[in-house]
Amino acid sequence: MQATLPIDAVLNAIAKADRLLVTAHARPDGDAVGSVLACWMMLQQMGKHADMALSDRVPRIYRSLPCASQVRHWSRVEGDYDTAILLECDGIARTSLDGLENRFLINIDHHTSGRAFANVNWIDSSACAVAELVYQLAGGAGIAITPEISTCLYTAMLSDTGSFCYEGTDAHTFELARNLVGHGADPVLIAQDVYFSNPASKMLLLGAALANLHLDGRLAWLWVSANDMDRTRAAEEDCEGIVNYAIGIGGIEVAVFLRELRGERVRLSLRSKGQVNVATIAERFGGGGHENASGCTLEGTLPIAMEQILAQLRSEMAAASVHGAP
Repeated sequence: MQATLPIDAVLNAIAKADRLLVTAHARPDGDAVGSVLACWMMLQQMGKHADMALSDRVPRIYRSLPCASQVRHWSRVEGDYDTAILLECDGIARTSLDGLENRFLINIDHHTSGRAFANVNWIDSSACAVAELVYQLAGGAGIAITPEISTCLYTAMLSDTGSFCYEGTDAHTFELARNLVGHGADPVLIAQDVYFSNPASKMLLLGAALANLHLDGRLAWLWVSANDMDRTRAAEEDCEGIVNYAIGIGGIEVAVFLRELRGERVRLSLRSKGQVNVATIAERFGGGGHENASGCTLEGTLPIAMEQILAQLRSEMAAASVHGAP
């Protein structure tokens, strides 16, 4: 007997569900937001009663996406949802939503740190974004890929591939992008919304981070303090992408951005150009992600967190023989 494919198991579970909730990880990025929206629109076409909820608000640069205003901002799931679809999560805790524990869960993820924690699990680390899996899901369900769905999926893929710069971007990635544009996604308008609509607070925060930029061989790091966040009136989402300015320096192989949180915690964003797997480093601290783009949160003060992560990175780089000058 042929084994059931993960996508078929997901479609079967959706077919049996009456009321569904679609959610993703806390502090949602473009892939999380775009994929939640596209998945919800797919469920609407299937005639399902479904809602969307996130523990954090949709970032400003994604609020112009179709149906983004319908995403609910919750700390706890209330209601008689018999099934919840979790996108890009390695566990229930990653959503920061209470009330998911006793429900039927469908887990769809593409991270190398993904875990089979749900009743139905579809984890494919070869996918460039979870949006690619949602696209496949729509195809398997016979759903019409509308311009609205295409816009959300293209936005998700654009952001999660680092504008088609990250490892794993290949002909298949561009074929998916081509298909989405063919279905109505406007690549110019989407790029303008994502990259050219930043608030002044993000630019001020970027200036603070670049003032703290340090280089050591092929390693770069930069940080902002809690006071920097207050002074620039920056929001959580304004931190997104700052690490890319460090990894974008010629000759740099690995970079980390540290953001000081209240209560002696520090959030890290890690990037690599390919010779060091930063996902394994993030996992040691309870985080995860991709080989070239990962994150985690460390307990302790900013100096302590900086010492810990730099020690780990230097050790990994030495093992990979990439720490010295070219």
